[in-house]
Amino acid sequence: MTTLSEQEVRLITGFQRNEITEHFIYKNLAARIDGVKNQRIFAQIADDELRHYHIWKKFSGQDVEPNKLKIWFYSVISLLLGFTFAVKLMEGGEQEAQIAYEKVSALGDEVTAVVNDEEEHEQALLTLLDEERLQYTGSIVLGLNDALVELTGALAGLTFALQDTSLVALTALITGFAAALSMASSEYLSTKAEPGAKNPVKASIYTGVAYILAVAVLIVPYFVLSNIYLSLACAFAGALLVVALFNFYVSVAKGVPFRSRFLEMAGLIVVVSGISFLAGLAIRLFFEIEV
Repeated sequence: MTTLSEQEVRLITGFQRNEITEHFIYKNLAARIDGVKNQRIFAQIADDELRHYHIWKKFSGQDVEPNKLKIWFYSVISLLLGFTFAVKLMEGGEQEAQIAYEKVSALGDEVTAVVNDEEEHEQALLTLLDEERLQYTGSIVLGLNDALVELTGALAGLTFALQDTSLVALTALITGFAAALSMASSEYLSTKAEPGAKNPVKASIYTGVAYILAVAVLIVPYFVLSNIYLSLACAFAGALLVVALFNFYVSVAKGVPFRSRFLEMAGLIVVVSGISFLAGLAIRLFFEIEV
């Protein structure tokens, strides 16, 4: 067997640690996930990771313990955000691994086989994943986008028109709740009218819940803070944060660009808020409203 340098041994034991860690992550997911197809996908990947571990062990001659913190982290992420997001987030680090693999690629055909597996086999399996919540991404986008754009604009207008945090908060709360019911109803009718696998009731629930959560993020500053303009700034920052987090989730889970989607939604919020901001000020001045 080829004599390895100290640096190569460190690299290979690092590969082992990563492979055995991902073996346990996929094994845990396979035991918890619903659906025979998804169970088979994860079980097969878990077996591949264990096989890779033993290939690297031939070169290092060492046993390596898994990263228990990483196993725990991805188990929690899969529970909170779904197994597809957790797996694709984890596999997103494979590009760095590929660069490291090249440093030991001269060790033989088995190493080349591991590299090919990491590049092609697992990615092909991951494209087969089917998770319900991803089927309803469009419904969530509808709820979030409509709430963030519509209510941020309304808050900007109400802030200048009413000049009172309590009045703005209550008005926005009533408006937001009514709009959430309206959007959920519209999504139900729209989904029902279109042939497809989506359940109209579930689609409406996803839309309504997303809308209500967005409303909550936007109006909380008005209940907590006394400064009307600081409340508006916090609501605006909250809207951009929600947009960033959701688009990061979608970009990872569905493999779509983050930057363009984020800028599109953020741009809509800025434009609509700016117009509403000016409209509220104009209405207040024109009608000489003093609250």
